[in-house]
Amino acid sequence: MAVVTPFNPLTAADPAASEPTFRTQPHNLDAEQELLGAILVNNEAAMKVSGFLQPEHFFHEAHRRIYLAALTLIERGEIANPVTLKAYFERDEVIAKAGGTAYLARLAAAATTVINAEDYAHVVHDLSLRRQLISIGEEMVNRAYDPKVEEGANHQIEETEQRLFKLADEGSSEGGFVSFKESIAESIKNIDAAWKKGGLSGVTTGLRDMDKMLGGMHPSDLIILAGRPSMGKTSLATNMAFNAAKAGVPVAFFSLEMSSDQLATRILAEETRIASEKLRRGDITDEEFTRQIVPVSKELAQLPFFVDDTGAISISLLRSRARRLKRTNNIGMIIVDYLQLVRGSNSRRNDNRVQEISEVTQALKALAKDLNVPVIALSQLSRAVESRDDKRPQLSDLRESGAIEQDADVVMFVYRDEYYEMRKQPNEGTPEHLQWQERMDKIANLAEVIIGKQRHGPIGRVVLHFESAFTKFSDHIQSDHLPDAY
Repeated sequence: MAVVTPFNPLTAADPAASEPTFRTQPHNLDAEQELLGAILVNNEAAMKVSGFLQPEHFFHEAHRRIYLAALTLIERGEIANPVTLKAYFERDEVIAKAGGTAYLARLAAAATTVINAEDYAHVVHDLSLRRQLISIGEEMVNRAYDPKVEEGANHQIEETEQRLFKLADEGSSEGGFVSFKESIAESIKNIDAAWKKGGLSGVTTGLRDMDKMLGGMHPSDLIILAGRPSMGKTSLATNMAFNAAKAGVPVAFFSLEMSSDQLATRILAEETRIASEKLRRGDITDEEFTRQIVPVSKELAQLPFFVDDTGAISISLLRSRARRLKRTNNIGMIIVDYLQLVRGSNSRRNDNRVQEISEVTQALKALAKDLNVPVIALSQLSRAVESRDDKRPQLSDLRESGAIEQDADVVMFVYRDEYYEMRKQPNEGTPEHLQWQERMDKIANLAEVIIGKQRHGPIGRVVLHFESAFTKFSDHIQSDHLPDAY
């Protein structure tokens, strides 16, 4: 009569090895056993791997339970070894199938070294990621074959992409605490870079006075750029994005209101100094086309400037596309035009607009931190501005202001006095018209950027030059004083 020997994971070969036609999920029992043995012999090994390795990353259920129990004891300040763990597993059916409490002693006895514990942990972690990839792929295939009526293909793509990026984030064993020594070193590095660049520690706006006030646009900052319609907030954002791209910083521009070709026309108008209205109508000469438009367009085509003009994009899809572009092109700045057009993840089920905006701003701030880039989000202002004599915007004028103001590191407003004064024109030939003309001469082509909040710097205002025909912002040069750079 044949004797049947029970399976022991410590000594038995992988069953998959004898079944070449049957594929098992990726795993390495030897690595799991070596790691657990090292931990039971020297609990310091657990402290090296617990930051990224979780019990669910183990393939064998018995190994998950042993690792969890060992971590629990170690975190309580107790010793985890075969003797102290024995009491917890005497009646555990899963451990009994693996060989009972004697299995713990065999794990410790078979441990060859504790030096390679971290390497074994990375092997276990990597194989767990592969198993999760298989799971996501299988679920994607099954859902595509048997879709729900209310679930479109794009929704499934977005959801799957979200899970993949979440898995990619988990795949990095970085994160957690860093020593203050590392923090100080990083701080000195930033200070040194700012010193060498003449006070600029972030991404340049291309505008001297703006850079002086902000120190550039800093990584991980959420910057809100707000204004009433026709103030020029999209033009200013486009100028800043283009200037950053010219400085070699790859830019992602989410244009929810304007198409990518309209955005390109604006930038062409700025660089060729041909009015955007003339470009849209095709009201140009042969010489303008061959001598200005063609060479400038070839130059612009080489810039690291990426535009996504999906209308009413959801915050989850925006986040996924930004992360993908960060991986493929290492973007250094993100612009969202504009905030109120971004859909929250629950926008179909939730009519609370303030709550939805709060979700969007929190997600944009988290995105800025995750990708370590400045995120500039344009925002509309409430009509309360129009009811005041002084129409310069304030923080309270932000739509859904509580959420936006709370999450933002910087809040800036674009304001042009010329826009309002132009609409007060009296009848020509009157004394009032002469006074009006004098006022218009003083404020013509002037714009203000009012910095209403800056978490790490001063508030105040910056005066800029604005040419509406070319939708171009530039440094304001006073007639009696030239900036130091000139």
